[in-house]
Amino acid sequence: MRFFTFAIPLALLSSGCRQPSPAPATPSNAAAEAYAPGLGEIMTLQQMRHTKLWLAGEAGNWDLAAYEIKELGEGFDDVVRFHPTHEESPVAPKDAIPRMVTVPLMEVGAAVDKKDTKGFEQAYDKLTSACNDCHRATNFAFNRVQRPAMNPYPNQVFSPAPE
Repeated sequence: MRFFTFAIPLALLSSGCRQPSPAPATPSNAAAEAYAPGLGEIMTLQQMRHTKLWLAGEAGNWDLAAYEIKELGEGFDDVVRFHPTHEESPVAPKDAIPRMVTVPLMEVGAAVDKKDTKGFEQAYDKLTSACNDCHRATNFAFNRVQRPAMNPYPNQVFSPAPE
């Protein structure tokens, strides 16, 4: 009898504390909760990729350089997708990026494919200039990029892997 004296109130109390199960995601509320990265987040990753591209090319790690070019391309696609226009920018990112950055990025890719160090350096500088031109056109001239002066990734080896 004593068991029932404690068991029944305990069962009632614990059932009242249960949280209701969340409603299953439906297409309408799933879309509303979808995450869209901010322009600053995307561009911070672009800056990292730009740096790693230089370090890989400088070290002759053409596989890593090709990977970073692919990642840069995807990042620019994300800017156009998630931020086709931006605040008071007189030129929309959806227009500026394809017009200003696509060709220089392809030229870096061509130099990497050829494993051409001199061509890579020249194409990288053109890409860097295109990034700065794009920043100026979209009212972000205060954000200038350049060749990295040092390696901010001391835990990554940029030289090619031994065969």
